[in-house]
Amino acid sequence: MNQSIDYQDLALRIKQWARELGFQQAGIADVDLREHEARLQDWLAAGYQGEMSWMGEHGNKRSRPQELLPGTARVISVRMDYLPGDTQQAKLLGQGEKAYIARYALGRDYHKLIRKRLARLADLIAEAVGQTHQRPFVDSAPVLERALAEKAGLGWIGKSSMLVNSKAGTWFFLGELFTDLPLPVESESGSNHCGSCTACLDICPTKAFVGPYQLDARKCISYLTIEHKGSIPIDLRSAMGNRVFGCDDCQLICPWNKFARPTAEADFRPRHNLDAPDLATIFMWNEEEFLRKTEGSAIRRIGYERWLRNLAVGLGNAPRSEEVIRALQARLDHPSALVREHVEWALNRHRQPVQRTAS
Repeated sequence: MNQSIDYQDLALRIKQWARELGFQQAGIADVDLREHEARLQDWLAAGYQGEMSWMGEHGNKRSRPQELLPGTARVISVRMDYLPGDTQQAKLLGQGEKAYIARYALGRDYHKLIRKRLARLADLIAEAVGQTHQRPFVDSAPVLERALAEKAGLGWIGKSSMLVNSKAGTWFFLGELFTDLPLPVESESGSNHCGSCTACLDICPTKAFVGPYQLDARKCISYLTIEHKGSIPIDLRSAMGNRVFGCDDCQLICPWNKFARPTAEADFRPRHNLDAPDLATIFMWNEEEFLRKTEGSAIRRIGYERWLRNLAVGLGNAPRSEEVIRALQARLDHPSALVREHVEWALNRHRQPVQRTAS
């Protein structure tokens, strides 16, 4: 420890710098995650991660920051709000002809923006204290970000497994800056204020929660539409409704989100009218259009094939109309077997004969 550094004062300055960089809050945690490590191992042993094999890779680095970055003594955890200004998007869930896209994905991909701000925070710290060993992370490495955020006082892990903040709800991104500086940690981690509320568990369309704090990702719509690469289980398709990329239901229902505030970040505002698109219209995008209109967006990571797969399910759940039927029939001969399978399912849902173009 450098005796010439006032770490208490430095911690206060770090939080001020973080606010100036656009983060709504910053906190400091130690690296003892033994309790969370045990929970993670139990979750993995139950197979709830599905195809997300990376959740079990890297040994214990996910729950032991000092193994991921040797020398790490503290983690500076930050949050940045992303809620679009229009908080009425939940109405889309009742408009079956529209596509619902998770709010976090409506604007530009957050990874680069937050990582760049964290890198600047690291520079400011280095300028203040001299040589130090630091590294920023934004959902880019095996990090238990919600556990660290909870320890850093940014909120508590709720029954939905989301981090909940009593003044900001759940609509925010998290990022971390690992550092070797022995900064003072928060005196209190996030106290749990979920109480007896089970709204998030009860609202889940696919009943993905095994119990409080226990999510079976294999049934989660966010997992099915983003992480899952194959055919979506038939018994879960109808429950997906018009949710074609992610799912916000457990956040939309959370009473703490009455305190959420719209983001001031221009990059997080909806782009290409994806906050209320017609299912049939975006289903007819060719791959070039998909790539152009999802440039810089988290949506692009699933690729064009899975985009069509998800939209086909949404169209199968949509109110029957000539536009819906025409869009589906136009994709019956798509070169992807995955897409064709979901298109056929959708047409069968509408009791529409599957008639392919003669070859």
